[in-house]
Amino acid sequence: MKPIYVLAPFMLALSIACFGQTEPRSASAPDAEAVSLSVDEAVAAALESNPEIRATVRRLSLAQLKTSTAHSLDDPMLMMRDWDTPLRRPWDLNQAQLMVSLQQTFPSRQKRDQRARLAEDDAGVAAIDLETLRQEVSAEVRKLCADLMRNADEMRLQERQSALLKEALTVALAQYTTGKAPQADVLRAQMALTKLNEQLIELEEERDNARAQLNALMGQPPDKAIEIAGNYAIPAALPSIEELEQAAIEHRPELTALRTRIAKSKDEGKLTRLAMKPDFTVGLGYMLMPTGSLARNAYMAEVSMNLPWLNRERHDGEAKQADAATDVSQAELDARASTVFLEIRQAQIEVLAAEKRVKLYRDTLLPQAEASFKSSTAAYQNNRAEFMSLIDAQNLLLDIQTAFYKASAATDAGMAQLERAIGEPLQATTNRNTERKSK
Repeated sequence: MKPIYVLAPFMLALSIACFGQTEPRSASAPDAEAVSLSVDEAVAAALESNPEIRATVRRLSLAQLKTSTAHSLDDPMLMMRDWDTPLRRPWDLNQAQLMVSLQQTFPSRQKRDQRARLAEDDAGVAAIDLETLRQEVSAEVRKLCADLMRNADEMRLQERQSALLKEALTVALAQYTTGKAPQADVLRAQMALTKLNEQLIELEEERDNARAQLNALMGQPPDKAIEIAGNYAIPAALPSIEELEQAAIEHRPELTALRTRIAKSKDEGKLTRLAMKPDFTVGLGYMLMPTGSLARNAYMAEVSMNLPWLNRERHDGEAKQADAATDVSQAELDARASTVFLEIRQAQIEVLAAEKRVKLYRDTLLPQAEASFKSSTAAYQNNRAEFMSLIDAQNLLLDIQTAFYKASAATDAGMAQLERAIGEPLQATTNRNTERKSK
């Protein structure tokens, strides 16, 4: 996008004051209907109301509820049995033995403890999944906030330029009618204003798309008008790549989840090996003997057990499957760690490059563009330069100002991505590393 504007000579000083700013944003493009939020408020709203986060919270609650039943025994069994009923008189229950019994199976305490451990592993994975989603949503919100701040800055520049262009066009028309300016200058001013209107439409489309995405993350209607207040973040000195990688190993949720899955696979392996221990079933029943028996009332007690060693092949196969699942999770952890380290490096490169661009625009290019614009202004006022040279100088100044805002927004977005890559705020990493060095 290359904005073009033209100003009458008496407006040039005002243009320099409007477009020669090198400080980060302090105000947004005016929008009377928009709700103003800070970046922190937008992140907090998304973490509280994001639909996906709410669904994940419910899944976590479900997983935690399952841990309370992991120690439970299986349901008891009630049995009713009719013995020795004559076939010729099947209705004559007085000649039959009637029994009512209650049975309960008792797995070993080790098995029940291991099942509870597996349920806790599932709850741990669900909790880590929730934290992963929260970090993803937070990073995406911060990126969209940076885009909206940059968009508001560009729109503010474009709207200010539009007002100045309209006044400049009026002056150019007056000079043309008196023969002091050629018709080409008027046409260039008209084309610049038309082109500016097109660019404003593009910026409005970009703003509305960013708003819709941010509203969706915050669980709000997508057409709600919002704007981001505040300044771009001032990036602190980044830790070394080794410190960033260590922070990711300790705090990146996906890596923690894979380590939890490895622990779960090991627990499953232990449970499959505990299956070689038999379970005991205890039964107690009441018996009503046939009419004429010496004892009409009797009881029955029984103890039974399964024989898992007679099915050793199956249990050995399940144990091997659990061991293989552990190896798979370990391989996934190694692969994911490599991917995370790449994400860290890419985000670090993006942040460092954006910081260099901000410094370059602020300290070098903007002062040079302002000096070029002033020089072109003086030359045009003294009839030593063409109108097109002035337009080019104005374009360059506005382009660099716009690029400065884009670099500032890219720094914010890169910092959000880097914090997402390591799994914690950069300030926490810096503070922890400082404490280690002091010790």
